[in-house]
Amino acid sequence: MKIHHLGIAVPSLGEAVQAFERLLGCAPDSEEVVEDQKVRVAVFRVGEVRLELLEATAPESPIGVFIAKGGHGIHHLTLSVPNLTEKLGELERSGVRLIDHTPRVGAGNELIAFLHPSSTAGVLIELVEEKKDE
Repeated sequence: MKIHHLGIAVPSLGEAVQAFERLLGCAPDSEEVVEDQKVRVAVFRVGEVRLELLEATAPESPIGVFIAKGGHGIHHLTLSVPNLTEKLGELERSGVRLIDHTPRVGAGNELIAFLHPSSTAGVLIELVEEKKDE
């Protein structure tokens, strides 16, 4: 496994993008809306790791709820795996509590699944299946 990206919850994507442009000296590599997760995403590449700035498009979305509870900043850590379905089965058999029992499509059309923080020392972990061309 390797770190794929950090998901950073922000109340305003526009303001956060400006701050990271100043910090990193470049524009985001991509921006998109992920309708299924009700989130707008701006991606900055920093070496081999991505920083994903996440703004809710609806208050009931996971990012909207997180921010409403007073949260902003790092929301989740994402690890890449070669075969997501296989890894989810392996983790579930070992007693890890899953949020997603089957992969779904996330940003960049990548297959993703979340693990419940109760099984990961309080950290929300997302797994992403490595794209074959990476």
